[in-house]
Amino acid sequence: MVQHQRGLHLGYLCPLWIILIVHFIGACKGTALSESKFLIHFLRAIDPDNLLKTNLDGSLTDSCTWPGIKCDAHFLNIREIKLDDLDLRGTIDAYSVCKLSSLQVLSLTNNQITGVIPELISNCQSLTYLNLSYNMLHGAIPVSMGRLKNLRSLDISNNNLIGPIPHFEQDIEFVYPKSRESRTARSNTYVMKDVSSNKSAGVTPAKPPVPADKEWPITLLVLVTVFSFVVFVIHKRCSRVIQRKENMHYDKHCLARNIATARKDDPEKGAEHTDLIFFCRTCERFNRADLLQSEANLQGHNIYSSLYRVRLKDDAIFAVKRLRNLKTSQDNFQHKITWVGNLKHPNLLPLVAYHFSEDEKLLIYRYEKNGSLFSVLSNYAEGKTDFPWRQRLGIMRGVARGLDYIARESCNESALHGNLKPSNILLSESEEPLISEYGIWGLLDQKKSFLYSTNGYRAPERKLTREADIFSFGIILLELLTGKVVEKSGVNLPKWVKSMVREEWTGEVFDKEVNRFGKQWAFPLLNVALKCVSLLPEHRPHISEVLEKIEHVVNSQEDSSFSSPSSVESNQQDSSVIHSIIPEDEENC
Repeated sequence: MVQHQRGLHLGYLCPLWIILIVHFIGACKGTALSESKFLIHFLRAIDPDNLLKTNLDGSLTDSCTWPGIKCDAHFLNIREIKLDDLDLRGTIDAYSVCKLSSLQVLSLTNNQITGVIPELISNCQSLTYLNLSYNMLHGAIPVSMGRLKNLRSLDISNNNLIGPIPHFEQDIEFVYPKSRESRTARSNTYVMKDVSSNKSAGVTPAKPPVPADKEWPITLLVLVTVFSFVVFVIHKRCSRVIQRKENMHYDKHCLARNIATARKDDPEKGAEHTDLIFFCRTCERFNRADLLQSEANLQGHNIYSSLYRVRLKDDAIFAVKRLRNLKTSQDNFQHKITWVGNLKHPNLLPLVAYHFSEDEKLLIYRYEKNGSLFSVLSNYAEGKTDFPWRQRLGIMRGVARGLDYIARESCNESALHGNLKPSNILLSESEEPLISEYGIWGLLDQKKSFLYSTNGYRAPERKLTREADIFSFGIILLELLTGKVVEKSGVNLPKWVKSMVREEWTGEVFDKEVNRFGKQWAFPLLNVALKCVSLLPEHRPHISEVLEKIEHVVNSQEDSSFSSPSSVESNQQDSSVIHSIIPEDEENC
């Protein structure tokens, strides 16, 4: 009888097991599909250009193997999103990311993310660690962030945020939101040393604490309890597959080290870690300790470096570039930097000294107080200053001379610049252009080399080559001719100019200054610029050819005979052939 009752009970329970198991698996599958959908929506917003090259049609299991994404052991819930140092240029979709109910870590530091911090970020109730530092976020800091009850570490520094800091009832490690442009209430001036000794700058975020696991919903908890042996069997059978997938997952992106968290080398490590190697014989000597004890103002940053204006105790001012994300040995670093330091040309910003240690790589340059070509173009576009034609022509020639010198001094790819743009062209006291940041690209992670260049100046082939440098220089030539600022507006300048040329409105391409004082010389330069920005690398001229054309225009302008009717007619003929230099394959681009 007992055996009969047991058999009867089991007979009833078996169908129940099947129903509940199917229900359990269906619920988990539905959760996974939902998580995958919201993750994809978030990634599309944060990375509209799909720089991550992720398969946005994949399943959650697939997405758990993407760099920067970490899930739980069963690939059912996303726990971490770390997408640092990737030049992402989208916005934060808080609605979607907060639908990831188990998300504990969200780190997007050191990108180009725009927009505001959404109020809906307060819905991410599982967050324990949030890092949005070193982006281009603006607006007020949401008061609703104070409702993130599990948050233990917050860094929103170095954006353009304003307003009061939200109140948090729990203890929280917080880095004050210093502005990229010093537009907050507090100063953006601080000492280049460990922030742990600088109470006014906040504290360094520690590694995100591991919170207690979320409670399972009651129904799922009952199911897991009743059918624990089923889960155990499934887990054992899948453990090998899961282990393989976890091994496939490799988080390439670590938290970018903030200037405020950079630590001094231990003096016991040896004197070789505190010395600077100088290339300038006439420069005053100082050491790394002098730099670390001096006031430093953050001037800018990108995926591989931060730039500071450093005033020493004797009031000498230098530009100090702190490098990060390097994939190079000490020998390779010293070899390449020595080559850079030995380059001497009137149109190159000279490297004064460098420092290399395991924890710190510094490049020290002379500080140029006249700013950059970007600031000149921006002020001119806003009507704040004039930008005479002769000054523009001198900048064109100077930059071309500097690039030509670099190319002649190297027979290999060390001659590349890799990130040529107006903000990397400084102006000396005599208004001579000085190319900065040349020779650095070879020290970076080559797998991310396409991220090194800046949108708007990046060649369409997305590679770092000499032809790509020519493309970037062509954009700068177009900026100087049109008065438009690509680095600020994001306009596709080649496309706009080519459309004007096709519509036979070539004369409308030039801005008022060029039309008034340099139009007759601008046409041959426009020809050169359009060749430089050809979509096909093989169609772009060599820098020596570009320099020759620019020198010819400069010399012709300085020649009094150039203003003769025959010369003017010659330049008018230049304007009539501009359309012919745009290949058919670029007509619709």
